[in-house]
Amino acid sequence: MARKMLIDGEVNQTNQVEEEAHFDFDLFVIGAGSGGVRAARFSANYGAKVGICELPFHPISSEVIGGVGGTCVIRGCVPKKILVYGANFGGEIEDARNYGWEVNEKVDFNWKKLLQKKTDEIIRLNGIYKRLLSNAGVKLYEGEGKIVGPNEVEVTQLDGTKLRYSAKHILIATGSRAQRPAIPGQLSLAFSVQLFSKHYTFKAARSLSIQELAITSDEALSLEDLPKRAVVFGGGYIAVEFASIWRGMGATVDLFFRKELPLRGFDDEMRAVVARNLEGRGINLHPRTNLTELTKTEEGIKIYTDHKEELLADVVLFATGRAPNTKRLNLEAVGVELDNAGAVKVDEYSRTNIPTIWAVGDVTNRMNLTPVALMEGTCFAKTVFAGQPTKPDYNHVPCAVFSIPPLSVVGLSEEQALEQANGDVLVFTSTFNPMKNTISGRQEKTVMKLVVDAETDKVLGASMLGPDAPEIMQGIAVALKCGATKQQFDSTVGIHPSAAEEFVTMRSVTRRVTAGGKPKTTNP
Repeated sequence: MARKMLIDGEVNQTNQVEEEAHFDFDLFVIGAGSGGVRAARFSANYGAKVGICELPFHPISSEVIGGVGGTCVIRGCVPKKILVYGANFGGEIEDARNYGWEVNEKVDFNWKKLLQKKTDEIIRLNGIYKRLLSNAGVKLYEGEGKIVGPNEVEVTQLDGTKLRYSAKHILIATGSRAQRPAIPGQLSLAFSVQLFSKHYTFKAARSLSIQELAITSDEALSLEDLPKRAVVFGGGYIAVEFASIWRGMGATVDLFFRKELPLRGFDDEMRAVVARNLEGRGINLHPRTNLTELTKTEEGIKIYTDHKEELLADVVLFATGRAPNTKRLNLEAVGVELDNAGAVKVDEYSRTNIPTIWAVGDVTNRMNLTPVALMEGTCFAKTVFAGQPTKPDYNHVPCAVFSIPPLSVVGLSEEQALEQANGDVLVFTSTFNPMKNTISGRQEKTVMKLVVDAETDKVLGASMLGPDAPEIMQGIAVALKCGATKQQFDSTVGIHPSAAEEFVTMRSVTRRVTAGGKPKTTNP
């Protein structure tokens, strides 16, 4: 019997000949990261015969290296958060002194020990993801996959053997990889020679590739030695997080970014406070600055900027964006459409222009977050194999920047609310010294913010910068998803004493802004 699928109220019955044809798999997934594993498991649970392929495991990725679990588990969210936890202890130990803990002035930090613990954990998680696939009945192939036809994939195994499989549906879930900007680099050496009681100094230089001089977040998570001097180039969340990590572990950190403030796309008011907190923690900020050249010297890597600055570093991290992993998938030959960034173009159901080929996760460059890839994988499985056409919902998706302290948001920023609103927007803010800081003496404020539609009283967005912000914001996200109003926030009883209770006690309007008007940023 031909399989039927409901799309926007219409039954889409694929070609009868195709339905009656024999396929090796109902679904073959290329890429076993968060989105791919979720789609494979759920599809198998709905009765589909599923195969999946993934590149061999290694903490540092390349075009031919990956690992079951994908970026988040192996070289992204999970190992990053472990390092954030480690870096947090630096400030906690400082704060502990005023809480009565007699801590020695010199506290040693063992980077190699933490690095090994991190590696042990991602190896454990890699094994868990493999077991999840096996327990769901999904057949896993280790090797590089590419599409050779609308219903055919080719897997190149580690020994070079090529295997071909037919599949009724193919899902692309290959994620993205960190990119390096094209900045000139060179090796500069000086050496002395003695001739007839005289010393002569010679200098030599040769060009170096940027890969030899700068690292990405992949390598940053697996450095053999903790840098004493670190330069971070980029203004996004990865740049801010690694600046916080290395500074928390005692390194001197310089953060360079092209804009006035870091974290473009987040609420401007919160961005300004993040910048202040980074400086308060001892990170040197260089706004509106580009790196122009890197030179490897005997003393370290010399960095040159477009402001004629020069400084030395042990490591230079480029956190300047990621690109979809589509180059080696043979997509153009099959006819799958890509956008200008190389991302796979899909419709609202994650389907490409080829009816049998789908894509989820970062490779589509929609909303590049692990939980979103999980949502997209779930929706795909429901749509294709459960007879429940389901579109991913990108509204009220919370996210966090694990700086120290962290920033977390859900819904619209003040700027976004003003762009989309038909009427006035009410802004409620609260800035306070966390209770813990009153004893420790740390001069670091927590900031909370609610953006409300003046006409409907609906809460459009929430932001928090301060300890435990992501944990608190997950609960706020549920409220916004349910369409909560400011009055409902106000009528909720708070938990005392806690920072979270501020979200239900912000009664006074900080400012009222008319749509089209420019929001006034306060300086808490």
